[in-house]
Amino acid sequence: MRAESSLSSRRILCVFPRYTSSFGTFEHAYPLTDNVQAFMPPQGLLVIAAYLPEEWSVRFVDENIRPATAEDFEWAEAVFVSGMHIQRQQMNDICHRAHGYGLAVAIGGPSVSACPDHYPSFDYLHVGELGDATDQLIARLAHDPSRPPQQVILTTEDRLDMTLFPIPAYELAECSRYLLGSVQYSSGCPYQCEFCDIPGLYGRNPRLKTPEQIVIELDRMLECGIRGSVYFVDDNFIGNRKAALDLLPHLIEWQKRTGFEIQLACEATLNIAKRPEILKLMREAYFTTMFCGIETPDPVALKAMQKDHNMMVPILEGVRTISSYGIEVVSGIILGLDTDTPETGEFLMQFIEQSQIPLLTINLLQALPKTPLWDRLEKEGRLIHDDGRESNVDFLMPYDQVVATWRDCMARAYEPEKLLARYEYQVQTTYRNRLHPPASPQRASKANIKRGLTILRNVLWQIGVLGDYKWAFWKFAARRLIRGDIENLLSVMLVAHHLIVFARAASRGSVNASNYSVRLREASVPAE
Repeated sequence: MRAESSLSSRRILCVFPRYTSSFGTFEHAYPLTDNVQAFMPPQGLLVIAAYLPEEWSVRFVDENIRPATAEDFEWAEAVFVSGMHIQRQQMNDICHRAHGYGLAVAIGGPSVSACPDHYPSFDYLHVGELGDATDQLIARLAHDPSRPPQQVILTTEDRLDMTLFPIPAYELAECSRYLLGSVQYSSGCPYQCEFCDIPGLYGRNPRLKTPEQIVIELDRMLECGIRGSVYFVDDNFIGNRKAALDLLPHLIEWQKRTGFEIQLACEATLNIAKRPEILKLMREAYFTTMFCGIETPDPVALKAMQKDHNMMVPILEGVRTISSYGIEVVSGIILGLDTDTPETGEFLMQFIEQSQIPLLTINLLQALPKTPLWDRLEKEGRLIHDDGRESNVDFLMPYDQVVATWRDCMARAYEPEKLLARYEYQVQTTYRNRLHPPASPQRASKANIKRGLTILRNVLWQIGVLGDYKWAFWKFAARRLIRGDIENLLSVMLVAHHLIVFARAASRGSVNASNYSVRLREASVPAE
């Protein structure tokens, strides 16, 4: 579905800001690939681009791939920006540059929807999801694309039904430059974890696209050059269990039709371990990775943060159950909780050893607006508004001790030999349970073979010859090479290398200790 046509044709420049270095962007893996330069195509901005009136011209620039140029700004009549809290400085920078060309700039997405006061320089604030606010913005720009005399805030009251969402405009993006693709089936989550802003932003009753929409989007991604993996960015893949069961048979048929060219990944709550009927279908649909917000192995802490559903099954048992279907668990971990003690770091290291989870996104607690945590800490006077800190939370433990624990855990968890030993465990226990698709023309295409050989060359040279953890690498790689298991060698090393490099920077204190922190590590954008 597109917005209604207007009498005026406009030229809209959609700019997605650079990411700050983090666990989840995998930028240290890019030099090992065949010219990958960014993580995932930004769903929100590409959906907006596809929704604009048909006669409007749209240009999309992802500044993780290339910066918007003077020619881009001179071409445009207005600029659209979207992003998350961690991209706040970069979004303000885009606005500042666009204003240098006299352009009106509109911002939407999760950060401005949660914190509109963070963006005083933008001309239009689009608060909320695609809906009537979007139509109002389009109508205003159709009437007059110039900058309004004062900031205009447009808030969505009537959200567009997700069954009417257009296919994201993947054709505008350089899809072959992304590490993986992304797709969204649902929006919202029924749980109310204290630290999470998803229910506040998107509601507790997940809204859904149709399975047919998802299949069409997946086809379009393949047409536009997405390769390797597609990540379901749903806040919780089983937020609506019936919907997940409805979707999975369609994904299985799609995989069979396309020769299992793409692996799938998602986010889900750990209690999915109690739903073998879902896990069985996920295995058949070639899901290979699942992010679970375990947060902490401490049951007292889980109860305090209102994440009791993580205790519906013992955590280690849940991880083993998911792994038995060939799905590798990736875990979210939070340090700095009120229940933490001086021994918390050691307990976390024991949990990592017991669970054998390779990738754990270890973050310091950050209070986000529109969360119960924010409301509680505000009442307790424990919110600290200082962008120079690693967190906005006044921890119960000394701040320096919490940060030191985080740095120590990062250094120890991602020491190369230990990390690759955990991956060796995954190869032996989890990966062997995966679906092993039959050979297909799509999987064995010339492009895929060339890509694999390029990555293999880069991995062997940059890590195996020039790298500084060669011994640990060859110990892992030799087993894969002897068995002809090139696919797992490459997929593991792309992720592992990023984690090792990122963790070293973390232990030195040169990256943020939270994916949500806005601690300034680059020059602040000048005020206008």
